[in-house]
Amino acid sequence: MAHTLADRPAARDVSPAHRTPWYKVLYVQVLIAIVLGILVGHFWPKTGAALKPLGDAFISLIKMMIAPVIFCTVVHGIASMSDLKKVGRVGAKALLYFEVVSTVALAVGLLVGEIVRPGAGFNIDPATLDTKAVASYVSRAKDEGVVAHLMAIIPNSFFDAFAKGDLLQVLLIAILSGFAVSQMGQTGERITHAIDTAGKMFFRIIGMIVRVAPIGAFGAMAFTIGAYGLGSLWNLLALVATFYATALLFVLVVLGVIARLAGFSILRFIAYIKDELLIVLGTSSSETVLPHMIQKMQRLGASPSVVGLVIPTGYSFNLDGTNIYMTLATLFLAQATNIHLTFGQEMTILVIAMLTSKGASGVTGAGFVTLAATLQIVPDIPIASLAILVGIDKFMSECRALTNLIGNGVATVVVSRWEGELDPVKLRQVMAHPLEIGEAMEREPIPARPAA
Repeated sequence: MAHTLADRPAARDVSPAHRTPWYKVLYVQVLIAIVLGILVGHFWPKTGAALKPLGDAFISLIKMMIAPVIFCTVVHGIASMSDLKKVGRVGAKALLYFEVVSTVALAVGLLVGEIVRPGAGFNIDPATLDTKAVASYVSRAKDEGVVAHLMAIIPNSFFDAFAKGDLLQVLLIAILSGFAVSQMGQTGERITHAIDTAGKMFFRIIGMIVRVAPIGAFGAMAFTIGAYGLGSLWNLLALVATFYATALLFVLVVLGVIARLAGFSILRFIAYIKDELLIVLGTSSSETVLPHMIQKMQRLGASPSVVGLVIPTGYSFNLDGTNIYMTLATLFLAQATNIHLTFGQEMTILVIAMLTSKGASGVTGAGFVTLAATLQIVPDIPIASLAILVGIDKFMSECRALTNLIGNGVATVVVSRWEGELDPVKLRQVMAHPLEIGEAMEREPIPARPAA
């Protein structure tokens, strides 16, 4: 049986003799790259905008590995379960958790929007806005309604899901494949072993790709600042600041309480996934760290089978940051255009957002498309008002992605605990020294899960 790093003595991982020099630590490199990207984008905007391919290339490298990693992880997890009813039970618990916490996030956005009122005083006439900038988003929103999104989960063919890289389509065929393999006896065991071996190979490739994360973060941040400029923040600074403060409040209070009930500290958990958070900060997409999060959650003590189901599903159904953004931005647009919403209208927005938010994903800009879809259903707020947010949405996408990532990590630990498959020894070990353990894991990559 293969062993994960968390199975080994902690002393070996955190001893001073084995610590990596600071300049070789991934999160330090990414942080430096982000700072350099901001400087280049600010002082040499044309050069910064021209560096966009660096960020795009890194995101593409990661995205090309997501489908095979998810497939192998989910198939291996389901095929290794002795009780197949457990798959349905885990899925039901995960969806219940997602719905409850997502609704809380939507409500928090509404509450803060009503209290702070970041859009008050703008007095904007929607008729004077240039709607060309939002035309593409509105078009995508029309094509990505709730029914269309649900139908799109079914791929045209088995391999079409891999070709398009659609996360939910890959998840569907992986679940079906896992059930099929689990019923094939000894042949299924051989297939499971082969899939597990392939998964370890894919994770090794991910480990190599992540090493160039600083380059990707540098290019993406330089482009953001160079193309949009820090100056575009000032006019709408109240909304940006309110959104970041609300997301921070949600993470520390709501997710903090959930984490405490599950037996760990949210601050120590954030320290544990610091590398992933910085990569997301640089790329504005939580998908860039999806494979790494699968490894991190398993090394934290969560069950591999639970991780394989909760993490991929959460990327479409547990988007806390996107939910906060949707209701807060909706109220902002109403206030900025002097539209008074009654309590009943706000509750309608809440219910509609509960549906439309399930169509978002971890891709950059998906939150803006989902907001457009919500406004199309809510006729009280003119969809042309979206033009107000175009210039600053890029700056808020980082916060959405960061909050989504933390929320999915917490959800994985909670569902594992509900299932009685959370290793308390590993959890205590990692949470006692999150920075040292995380650094040791980056230095010594190990296959993601034990063999069946």
